[in-house]
Amino acid sequence: MRLLIMGPPGAGKGTQARFVAEHFGIPAISTGDIFRTNVSQGTPLGQQAKRYMDAGEYVPDEVTNLMVRDRIAEPDAERGFLLDGYPRTLAQVQELDEMVEATGHRLDAVVVLTVDPEELVQRLLARARTEGRADDTEEVIRRRQEVYAEQTAPLIDVYRRRDLLVEIDGLGDVDEVTHRIFAALDVIPES
Repeated sequence: MRLLIMGPPGAGKGTQARFVAEHFGIPAISTGDIFRTNVSQGTPLGQQAKRYMDAGEYVPDEVTNLMVRDRIAEPDAERGFLLDGYPRTLAQVQELDEMVEATGHRLDAVVVLTVDPEELVQRLLARARTEGRADDTEEVIRRRQEVYAEQTAPLIDVYRRRDLLVEIDGLGDVDEVTHRIFAALDVIPES
């Protein structure tokens, strides 16, 4: 199963990605985790990514594309994968199409978690307090929401036209949302 999980920052993608990946026996690949690991380790890539992340902007496509291409080529992703946080731009959609096509496969579905924007801001502010995330100030959170609306939301229509979109209400407790996702995905045949 080759899946994407999308939604605005704070919609619960990371939490749901773990459950969905485990359910299908595939790796959950989060660009956010890859970026944060590189930042915490002080790698050159991490230093470059940090400047963009701290401003609430996206890390440039060329850096992100290379990391994703390398990751989905690893042996554990041979049977499939779930991408969380990629693609985020129309150019990345094209790049991902080429990556997946090169493996002789196709995407099976794109899960989009929908949540009210103000609910998301409150979720992220609460997470910032409990997890000590310095990058989650209200100003940066609202900027991330704007960037998502401008650059990533248009991808939803691309995947809707390809008949791959699975829209899931992201409000409710974690188990409820997980159940909704499984109910929608368990009827989709794998490529």
